[in-house]
Amino acid sequence: MTLFTKSAQELQELLKTKEISIADLTEEAYKRVAALDGEVGAFLALNEEKATAQAKEMDAVPFEERGPLFGLPIGVKDNIVTEGLETTCASKILEGFNPIYDATVVNKLREAGMVTIGKLNMDEFAMGSSNENSGIKPVRNPWGLDRVPGGSSGGSAAAVAAGEVPFSLGSDTGGSIRQPASFCGVVGMKPTYGRVSRYGLVAFASSLDQIGPITRNVRDNALLLEAISGVDANDSTSANVEVPSFVEALTGDVKGLRIAVPKEYLGEGVGEAARQSVLDALKVLEAQGATWEEVSLPHSKYALAAYYILSSSEASSNLSRFDGIRFGFRAENVTNLEELYKETRAQGFGDEVKRRIMLGTYSLSAGTYDAYYKKAQQARTLIKEDFDKVFEEFDVILGPTTPTPAFKIGENVEDPMTMYANDILTIPINLAGVPAISIPCGFEDGLPLGLQIIGKYFDEATIYRVADAFEKATEFHKETPQIWEVK
Repeated sequence: MTLFTKSAQELQELLKTKEISIADLTEEAYKRVAALDGEVGAFLALNEEKATAQAKEMDAVPFEERGPLFGLPIGVKDNIVTEGLETTCASKILEGFNPIYDATVVNKLREAGMVTIGKLNMDEFAMGSSNENSGIKPVRNPWGLDRVPGGSSGGSAAAVAAGEVPFSLGSDTGGSIRQPASFCGVVGMKPTYGRVSRYGLVAFASSLDQIGPITRNVRDNALLLEAISGVDANDSTSANVEVPSFVEALTGDVKGLRIAVPKEYLGEGVGEAARQSVLDALKVLEAQGATWEEVSLPHSKYALAAYYILSSSEASSNLSRFDGIRFGFRAENVTNLEELYKETRAQGFGDEVKRRIMLGTYSLSAGTYDAYYKKAQQARTLIKEDFDKVFEEFDVILGPTTPTPAFKIGENVEDPMTMYANDILTIPINLAGVPAISIPCGFEDGLPLGLQIIGKYFDEATIYRVADAFEKATEFHKETPQIWEVK
């Protein structure tokens, strides 16, 4: 078995006793990628030469000068810019784009001493729920190579699930960390909007996007979020709030904790296995002293429609910068500037990106703005108020992350509405801006199911406390797909 079955704490112990080196961990990552990624398709670009050289230098750093993540390998989603390492957002239109600066989170990874292994595959410009919309190649779920890994951070979740890297960063606009984490049986956190700087994240929908960590266990996830959090002068939407020690919150004590369970999250459209896994999880937490009650989030039914209008409207604006002039792909054999714009965007963007640009442009146009965009903003406010009301009486909200386990590749590709509905349980969280995590909580036909724990603004610590208590009482996070068995 790979070294990556071990937690960050266990790996640091091995480094301390010199049973392994940072160079060994880096080499292990590239060996795993070479052996598995031909089937999984999680990586788009590798940083092997620089990472290998960096690892050898880091081995010389005295152990007492190292932090808890020092020397550990990580993969970064391909919509987070990395200086000198190609960043494409899995789109033809950004082919060959090598950024001249690092995103703030990448700088923070470097400060923590992590080793960036490479860039991870995704749905093009983070638009999708299955990773079938990648403009480069699809990602396959390590639990079943005929299944989708979820999206848009499918590469980030699949790389961790396959044991190619123990850590990854994804981004979450409407569930794009939590949904693939659920499908791939790993831990994925969408922090409070503003907790993590978005500087250097290629924007899809600026009022919804948030970078977050994907790991195999809760403690590692807490360590990584702590490392990347904090206010940033380069991002006016980053919040100037204290970053607590999330690891210190992992007490395992949930006695007296009040849990809300929205009836809308266990109702029509949610599979029986997903529903039962949540009820079983509630029993686990009840046994540890927590209490729960059924509540209602009545405006959740408007979330899907509001989200696709708002996110597409923001995407229409954000993606206008990709015009063939400044960077990336440029159409050839054009005769004038207008034709250059048209042909570059027609050839460079995939079908899903074009669909959302058109929807967003229509929603923002003079004749439809009040009927669609304004109404969607009003619905968003009502959804946020639903969460505010519940959190007046409860500490966290629990429900399934997804209605079903991962579906088969190609199963929904011709049906955008069915595909969009896969995010129905995750989207309200982004509209409200609150934090939420997905952790493994069961299986259906050998495929993972996820438990979603939603918390108050900037109260990721309580979410981690609940997730850790559940994880310590169960074995789901220890399960690995058969693909791990690499000779």
